[in-house]
Amino acid sequence: MEHSLLRKYRIALRYLQEQFTRSKIYTFFNRWPFRGQPNEGTFQKWSRRCWKGFMLFVVGSWLYFKAVEYNFLFLFGDLPSIEQLENPKIPTASELYTEDGVLLGRYYLENRSPVKYEEISPHLINALIATEDIRFYEHSGVDFKAIVSVGINTVLGLGKSSRGGGSTISQQLAKNLFKTRAGGTQGLFGKIPVIKIFIIKTKEWITAINLEKAYSKEEILTMYFNTVDFGSNAYGIKTAAKTFFATTPKQLNVQQAATLVGLLKAPTYYSPVFKPQNSLRRRNLVLAQMAKYGFLDSIAFAKAQKAPLEVKFTTENPEDGAGTYFRGVMNNYLLKWCEENGYDLYADGLKIYTTIDSHIQRHAETAVEERMKELQAKFYEHWRGMNPWRDGNGKEIPNYIENALQATAWYKNLTAQLKGDTAAINKAIRTPRRMTVFSWRGEIDTLLSPLDSMKYYKYFLRAGLMAMDPYSGYIRAWVGGINYKYFKFDHVKQSRRQPGSTFKPFVYAAAIDSFGYSPCSKMVDGPVTIQYVENGQKKFWSPHNADWTYSYDTVSLRYGIGRSLNTIAAKVIKEIGWHSVINYARKMGITSPLDTIPSVGLGTSDVSLYEMVGAYGTFLNGGVWTEPMFITRIEDKNGRIIQRFTPRRRRAMSPESAFLMVYMLRGSMQEPGGTSARLYSFRGLWGNNEIGGKTGTSSNYADGWYIGITKDLVTGVWVGGEDRSIRFRTSDLGEGAKTALPIFGTFMEKVYADSADLGITKGRFPTEKELNLRITKPYFCPTPVKPKPDSLQVADSLRQALWLPYTGWRSHVQKKQSAPLQFPTDHKSNKALSAVSTPKPLARSRRNLYASDVPVARRMLDLMT
Repeated sequence: MEHSLLRKYRIALRYLQEQFTRSKIYTFFNRWPFRGQPNEGTFQKWSRRCWKGFMLFVVGSWLYFKAVEYNFLFLFGDLPSIEQLENPKIPTASELYTEDGVLLGRYYLENRSPVKYEEISPHLINALIATEDIRFYEHSGVDFKAIVSVGINTVLGLGKSSRGGGSTISQQLAKNLFKTRAGGTQGLFGKIPVIKIFIIKTKEWITAINLEKAYSKEEILTMYFNTVDFGSNAYGIKTAAKTFFATTPKQLNVQQAATLVGLLKAPTYYSPVFKPQNSLRRRNLVLAQMAKYGFLDSIAFAKAQKAPLEVKFTTENPEDGAGTYFRGVMNNYLLKWCEENGYDLYADGLKIYTTIDSHIQRHAETAVEERMKELQAKFYEHWRGMNPWRDGNGKEIPNYIENALQATAWYKNLTAQLKGDTAAINKAIRTPRRMTVFSWRGEIDTLLSPLDSMKYYKYFLRAGLMAMDPYSGYIRAWVGGINYKYFKFDHVKQSRRQPGSTFKPFVYAAAIDSFGYSPCSKMVDGPVTIQYVENGQKKFWSPHNADWTYSYDTVSLRYGIGRSLNTIAAKVIKEIGWHSVINYARKMGITSPLDTIPSVGLGTSDVSLYEMVGAYGTFLNGGVWTEPMFITRIEDKNGRIIQRFTPRRRRAMSPESAFLMVYMLRGSMQEPGGTSARLYSFRGLWGNNEIGGKTGTSSNYADGWYIGITKDLVTGVWVGGEDRSIRFRTSDLGEGAKTALPIFGTFMEKVYADSADLGITKGRFPTEKELNLRITKPYFCPTPVKPKPDSLQVADSLRQALWLPYTGWRSHVQKKQSAPLQFPTDHKSNKALSAVSTPKPLARSRRNLYASDVPVARRMLDLMT
């Protein structure tokens, strides 16, 4: 059986051999020069051998190129696929924009923004072609003439040709785009030192030819300029033009273009910033090449050569510009979003459009800066000669700075470096070193030890501000601190602190919405005690008012919230239950942990400013809580919308209750002794305008809060030390009305004064008729006014109290007196005094006489005048 099979195979093989000898291929290769002829001479013999060698080289080269192209047996490494060639991935910075189109910041590993061919100066293109690839428009990716020229010069020891080298622009683009020299594209042969060079060049040639097939010359030039590295963290021509010359690629002149093209040879060695002489020499060489190939005439060449570099070096610092804290928060959010949706924030060139308004953001940052400068000066004066870190009893905390320093990552690294050597560590933290520190007068270069540096920074008060459109939920301004470069902790969303009395509106909202209370419901301002159980233990809570006194008057709830009386809020909590307060806080967006104890209604649990501002927006939005929102949409690098964002919404209370809560918050301005009365000293806020709000102060004045509402905006402000132990010692300086409220007033003055169309104007809150509401609960209950015996003094005080908020009434009053109404003047500073700085008798009469209802006060004034 086996012999018969072998015989068949032999017969078949013999048949194939006979057929092959009769074929044209056999006849062709059986002739000269492949096969020697009888009696051939020496010349013929060598000619035949050379020809055979040439043919073998051609066939071998073809097989070699195909083997590299298809990565035969994984020996050579991969080449970019057709899909990769058609859609090359160029790492591009993602950009963050405000709602009004202003660039807030960029996220990148390589700082690059792509440009179109039309946006590139012709000088750039001419300089590149003259220097790198003069036959760019003639070859198809590989310049064989240049390769031969370089080879001959190398053999003869003449170095490189004047054009530079054998690599074309297309080859360089292939290297930049697909990292043909990176380790990930190497095969087995790619790890052999000498063979590696040939394989890399082969890959670049093949990829360059494929690029030439897929793209036009203009597209190749555009991609080249968008991918090259110019040094100094400038990737791509757009970033390079801005970094080195503060201009655009389209506006570059010939010498600037030559400078940038010259950089490509060695970005560090030819840097116009760090090596200006080298850069100038290289630039002039590029200009000479342009003149040599006819891109410059002799006059233009001579003029360009004599021109100085004129570098305007500007680097993009993520710690500079507007919205730095907001950008930091967005960074964490976007990284998570990109991970969930399969994008690279630092390379995919996303365009993120936020809800921030650039004008409002600028006003918010300016207001915080102006007011915190003043407050910091008061803080230094207040603690002159003493350290501010104190415990609850006012005693200085021992070893406070040392303990704070030991909690830092820097100290832990130092301990690891010194292997726990206590003596060496103590010496290191007490040894002065050169450093730059923050101050409100600007950065200061100084010598400080790490211990003294920690002490210096602990003295600074911090602040946070957030402004939101209550109807859309759009966050319009976000200021997370006083200086992002030196204090990176965000006090809008990251920080949680005790809100104090700003939490009381949740108490009254629960009472009005679910328990039948109204703004006119009455309670006695007197002592109250609540018994409760915490962790299985029976406890008692007896809060007192901020001034430690009780009037024992029967007052309305509106008066109670306007004066921020703790006794009234505590009695409401006692009747409705603190669980109800927590329930309404949750419905209005408070997600922070809340202690299930009665004092929660007075703001003893830590919450964020972000949560509080969102919750207050519920009152203006008809009882519907709208989640604060900071992104509207995200687009890819081609402008295609990837995702639109909409806020979560839910009904938290009835529209009637929301309307009544807005009226309640106006009580801090209109009730006698209202805690927001200090706002009357901000004249830019008034003129047919209404404002409501709530102050808040935590224990020992560690936190000062103010949340203000207008018809268009909800704004929250927090002020305090980095730690709760750093604070003012007195209510005159430390309560929210003195720390946070002035920032709100300054901010709103600036917003109202802005001539741009911000959509925020002065005006009154919508009436029940305008809202198409039927209010079933009584709410108009002005607090009775108790005039002083001296009616003339009372009338004069009332005029001054009502002059600012109701400018229309001012003209009515001025008709009855010869001199115009003015605030009392401090003769030392020659400045008008506010209600806070007014002498005590006048301030007291203003506080007692100001009524919640204008018509009532007007009738009183008419009677007394």
